[in-house]
Amino acid sequence: MELIKKIKQSETQANEIIEQAKADAASQAEKGREDRLAATDQAAQQRKQAIDAAVAEAHSQANAEVEQLHNQAQQQRQQLRDNTSGKMATATAKVTDYLRG
Repeated sequence: MELIKKIKQSETQANEIIEQAKADAASQAEKGREDRLAATDQAAQQRKQAIDAAVAEAHSQANAEVEQLHNQAQQQRQQLRDNTSGKMATATAKVTDYLRG
């Protein structure tokens, strides 16, 4: 009788151990899923930050290039004015002389 009691008690303990192991496995699986989800979210945030930084850098470079091209165009216009101002004065004098004469 005592042996049957010990066997039943051992079975009960074994079942408890099995149930605890199942619960632990489920808990670890859930934690693993949560960790993967957190890692995926973090990777998505880092990707977004990298994209935002790249867009900001491209915008900054584009603005600098526009400013450089604007300055270059302004210099070319001024150079053209400088080159033509003397010619315009000469041409105006010739036309005025022609009309007077």
